[in-house]
This record gives sequence, C-alpha cells and structure tokens, in this order.
Amino acid sequence: MIKKEMIAMLLAGGQGSRLGVLTSKVAKPAVSFGGKYRIIDFPLSNCINSGVDTVGVLTQYQPLRLNTHIGIGIPWDLDRNIGGVTVLPPYEKSANSEWYTGTANAIYQNLDYMESYNPEYVLILSGDHIYKMDYEVMLDFHKDKGAEVTIAVMPVPMEEAKRFGIMITDNERKITDFEEKPANPRSNLASMGIYIFNWKTLKEALLENAQQPRLDFGKHVIPYCHGKGYPLYAYEFNGYWKDVGTLSSYWQANMELIDIVPEFNLYEEYWKIYTKSESLPPQYIADDSVIERSIIGEGADIYGKVYNSVIGCGVTIGKETVVRDSIIMNNTSIGDGCELYKAIVAENVKVGNQVRLGYGEEVPNETDPSIYDSGMVTIGEKSVLPDGITVGKNTCIFGQTSPEDYPDNYLASGKTLIKAGDEK
Repeated sequence: MIKKEMIAMLLAGGQGSRLGVLTSKVAKPAVSFGGKYRIIDFPLSNCINSGVDTVGVLTQYQPLRLNTHIGIGIPWDLDRNIGGVTVLPPYEKSANSEWYTGTANAIYQNLDYMESYNPEYVLILSGDHIYKMDYEVMLDFHKDKGAEVTIAVMPVPMEEAKRFGIMITDNERKITDFEEKPANPRSNLASMGIYIFNWKTLKEALLENAQQPRLDFGKHVIPYCHGKGYPLYAYEFNGYWKDVGTLSSYWQANMELIDIVPEFNLYEEYWKIYTKSESLPPQYIADDSVIERSIIGEGADIYGKVYNSVIGCGVTIGKETVVRDSIIMNNTSIGDGCELYKAIVAENVKVGNQVRLGYGEEVPNETDPSIYDSGMVTIGEKSVLPDGITVGKNTCIFGQTSPEDYPDNYLASGKTLIKAGDEK
C-alpha cells in the first residue's frame, strides 16, 4: 500500500465575492497576481518547495480556469506517478449530489482520496493567500510538541485581533483556548487557516461531526479536538502573509511587489514561485515609452508611459497613454492617448482610445460601497470600453459597453455599470 508521510489538501473553491467583478467568472485562487502568476501558485509552490509532493486541490466555484491552469501539475513538478496534484471537484454520489458546504465538509467528502495515501499527517491549506512558508518546519514543530493538531498563527496588532480567530496559548505554545472574532481579544495570535492534523485525529473529527450543517474547521473540527483533550499547538509564522480577499488588499499586495525593497520578493533563487507559463515572446518597449518602478509581463507591448504599476503578459499599452498605480491583467489592450489612475483592469479587456479612468471626486459606490472603495476603478474581464469616455473613482464596469452607456461620455464616481447578461 502507498504510504505518504504528509499530504496537502488545498481549499480552492471560494468565490471571493469581496473581489467584486474580478471573480464573477473565475474562482478567486485563479485570479492573476504580480504580472504572471495566479494566486494559487503561491501555496502550490510552497508545497513543492517544502517537499510535499501530493496535493489535492478542492475546487467548486467557476473551476474551469483553475483546472486548466493546474492541469497535471507540470509547472510545480507535481506530475508524479504516485501522488502529484489531483483536482477534486464535488461529484455525484449514488444517493445524492452534494456541493461542498463548509471548509471541513469539503475535506470530509474526500476521505477516500486521503485514505488512499494512508498518510501520517494531513496539511490543510487555503488557496487564496500570498506568502512563502516552509511547511516542513511546521511539521517538525508538530512532531517535537507531540501535537495532534498544529495551527499556524501570526501575530497581528492587538486592535486588529477582533477580525480573526484568535488562539490563546501557554508558554509552550500549547493552545489553551480560542475565540472567533472576539470583541475583547486576550491574545494577538491570529489563525492563518493552515493546519497540520494527525490523520487518525482528522478522520475521527470529520466522521464524528459529519452531520453538522456547513461543517467548518474553526467552528466544529478544532473545538471538537480541543474538547476531547487532544494536544493543540500554535506554530508562529513571522514572514509576509497577505489575504488578498478585498480589492484594496489585492491592489496593495500587487503594489508591494514593486517597492524598491519589496517586502515580498518574487526573485529569490532558493524559494521559487512556479506557474504555468505560456510560450510568449519577450516584451517590446518602444523607444519613446517610459517605465518607472513597474513589473511588465512577457509578451507585453509598451508604447506609452507606465509608472508604479503591474502589467500582465500579452498586454498592449498604446501611444501617449499614461498608466499610474494600476494593475492591468493578461491580454488586455489599452488604446492610445489614455490616462489610467489606480485602475484594476481584468484579463482580455479592450479599452478604446482617449479613455480616462479614475478621475473626479471620491464618493461611495452606489451598489457595493464596501467592495469598490479606496478610489479605485475596477473593470471585469472581457469588458469593452468605447473611445473618449471618462470614468470616476470607486466605480465598476463589467460587460461590452457602448457610447450610449456613458451620458456625455462620462461615468460618475461611485457608479456601477454592469451590462445585462454579465451578471455580478
């Protein structure tokens, strides 16, 4: 029988609704990041860099692009005869067909997959965080402590602790108590949603709690293990870790890549980030173009000026166009004479000539003020923007729009323009 010491289960089914139109047609872990990557590349690369060669990727929401991206795992050296990467969507069962309803329910529905590797340990990961972490070091900690469950935690400012699941530990880092989003936190150690379980403990906890609606690690599995008196430990992580779950945190994390001394370095030799790469020609930079402090993807054609921005692969920036503080994703074309300020433009978008994005007063967005904020303009994938329009701040555009959609060639700040059929 196959025996793996540790296998990883990567939860990648999330919709990522706080990313607005960026995730209306694509799962959050498949969203572009940093010019050439997708968010899921980071935990997958961590696995292979940590010596974890068996990864189950649990998909659900809009999985097509994610499945195509992962394929058989070649870019991460995960195309193995035994192990490797396996995409695990929900499937028809003889009695009934069930969607994954909670994080732990998704794992529970794949007990047979895990059983087939007879692992000693199971690593549970989330597919939508940007970080580099050596899971082997965490496993060593787990073994040294004689833990049944180890939860990765990171210290957060005390005033932010109420937004997280908080672990209270003793001097040995043994978890004595935990609180979900406490009003008055007793500790600042926030759970990162990364767990190592002894396989027999995980299996028992899942089977015992299988009937819980929306079976979840934080609400059901961890409290069950704690209630049973199993030793739970907190493994403290002090590196860079970013949940890119909102448009502003997604924008911020991309901008941090282009700092003079980036807090998160994509260029380290010993901890590479792997991705599925297209065979693209090199970038073309025209002689009168200007690029300052930016990442430019392969196959991009730059005829204009780019400042402090992240430009994806196969992007065209037209003549006399100025792009500032923006993220332009793969295969998008921006026309001539445009001005873009603090725009997030998704993949395969066509922006006409003389288009201005990010101008005017900052007012709250009319439909989703908590999503479209921070003065940004967000354009969903495959959208089309006609020539000569001006778009305000905290705006969102999705779909093939035409001049009639912009009275006086203008979309005011705070407006949402979603064409019928291009549902949110």
